[in-house]
Amino acid sequence: MSSRRERDTLGEIEVPATALWGAQTQRAIENYPISGYRAFPAFIRGFVRIKRAAALANAEAGRVDERRKEAIVAACDEILAGKHMDQFVVDVFHSGAGVSFHMNVNEVLANRANQILGGGLGTYEHVNPNDHVNMAQSTNDTTPTAMRLAALELTKTLCAELDTLADAIGEKATRYADQVKPGRTHLQDAVPITFGQEFSGWAERVRGAAARLRAGRAELCELGIGGTAAGTGLNADPQFSERVCAYLAEWYGEPIKPAKNLFAAMQSMAPFVRISSGMRTAAIEVSSICNDIRLLVSGPRTGFGELRIPAVQPGSSIMPGKVNPAIPEMVNQVCFQVIGNDTAVAHGAQAGQLELNVMMPGINFANCFSATILTNAVRVLREK
Repeated sequence: MSSRRERDTLGEIEVPATALWGAQTQRAIENYPISGYRAFPAFIRGFVRIKRAAALANAEAGRVDERRKEAIVAACDEILAGKHMDQFVVDVFHSGAGVSFHMNVNEVLANRANQILGGGLGTYEHVNPNDHVNMAQSTNDTTPTAMRLAALELTKTLCAELDTLADAIGEKATRYADQVKPGRTHLQDAVPITFGQEFSGWAERVRGAAARLRAGRAELCELGIGGTAAGTGLNADPQFSERVCAYLAEWYGEPIKPAKNLFAAMQSMAPFVRISSGMRTAAIEVSSICNDIRLLVSGPRTGFGELRIPAVQPGSSIMPGKVNPAIPEMVNQVCFQVIGNDTAVAHGAQAGQLELNVMMPGINFANCFSATILTNAVRVLREK
């Protein structure tokens, strides 16, 4: 494979000749061959939109010329259209509060902007990753901001799926409103209820989980962008934060605004703990409902046998004709993973020290992973 030589503060390093990333990203590739997992697309989009908004805000402040601004914006637009996604190569587990991935974004945008302006890869002759793409920014304010944007995007979809599942269960409650069945407590026969009553309880539990998650999303709309390295706003224009937040609010359709206290926005991971807790609660409710489904479909001859669900695959390699509750079993496992991810978020959040929490990459991965798999599991549960 052909390569080019790039230089950073540690010296020279070989970078693949056609790569849009640069020296710092290459060091991260070599330093962190950990999981094989890369950033979630929602996180990439969040970071790129921050860079796009920053270029526009810095141009309005007269700090970036029109030519560079247009090149950076054009590079951002290509990525937001789905191009160059394979250039974001840093493992999700890395140190430094996300410096490596942040520089991955800066280098990709700078190299692509240079190409747009007629320059070569790795020369940064027109657009520099630090001086231009990262102007008035730091890893310490951009990373938690991108995390918030990713969580807003992903949990919006999750809430919608939970609502749709609740509606589907509610339809079943209406359809079977008059069919009586044994009610059970302690797994022992209790008093009669209807299937409609039981299903209505399930539907309301899912609606409640979605409502709690939406309440947590409100905190994600307060952004610490503009705090730069330690929350003081060093090297940022006084209007930078307001301008960037205005652009992001427009693009995301959310009530995004600058945080009341930029120091707290940098130090605290509480909004991510809350959103993770909301997903954990949703997972617990959905998993509990799946436990009931698995019990009620047990049989067909010696179990409860009160419900029937579609057969989606053979259930045994040794017993012909056996069919298992495959979808609820899968959903259970997804919910267990979400609960475990919440524990990882809690540990990461409490590990912050002084002006910064350096565990943000792990927190972000856990929340993005939870939102993604829980959204998919809830959708499949409803569809299948």
